Amino acid sequence: MGLLDNFEKGLERAVNGAFAKTFRSGLQPVEITAALKRELDTKAAVVSRDRVLVPNRFTVRMAPEDHERMSRLGPALVDELVDLVQKHAASQRFQFAGGISIDLRPDESLTVGMVQIDSSNVKGRVAWTPVLDVNGKRYPILKGRTVIGRGSEADVTLDDTGASRRHAEVQWDGARARVRDLGSTNGTQVNGVKTADAVLEPDAVITIGRSRIVFRVLAEAQAGTSPQPAVQRDDLGGFWGPAQ
Repeated sequence: MGLLDNFEKGLERAVNGAFAKTFRSGLQPVEITAALKRELDTKAAVVSRDRVLVPNRFTVRMAPEDHERMSRLGPALVDELVDLVQKHAASQRFQFAGGISIDLRPDESLTVGMVQIDSSNVKGRVAWTPVLDVNGKRYPILKGRTVIGRGSEADVTLDDTGASRRHAEVQWDGARARVRDLGSTNGTQVNGVKTADAVLEPDAVITIGRSRIVFRVLAEAQAGTSPQPAVQRDDLGGFWGPAQ
């Protein structure tokens, strides 16, 4: 399997699932991933033998009709794009000067099906944002713990009769995450293995009843900062995953 296949694999699964009915014509999400990959590859700058810098801020421009359809997906689409940019950068040993930001914008000059990428290399602080993806929706993980279950008191509520009212919780300490079953009736699985307590790696899949929950950690630009273009060699930093 080639790099492009690896880069698009995650979003192709989404398109084949919850997103499929949204896109009957026009621009497809996988075309955006391909355009972002090309942008990273063509803008990669060799700084030293062990450091290749790539853009971390992207503006994805498309026809207004395409933008309207993409916007219906909410933040889940952008989260997926950020995740795939991270993975492609890691596979190529690219580095970023700051958190990744992807902005989808309408452009009247573009026709339906077209996409253009504007990118820049911007230095700034990185906010490692843990999220749970459930049926195309994004749920940020609260620092401390986030309860998942069928009951209204849960932080992430599942419409799933196979889930207990307070089924499981995801704990996040700012760098690492783990999932703990809360004595549920049907149990909790991580990557297909039943568990009572397990560490969560990025892209781990939690299965509760019929629900598939994906744990992700996104490298995003920290809110409230005023980053400057990274032009000095000594200021170039690489970010991939939370500090160990």
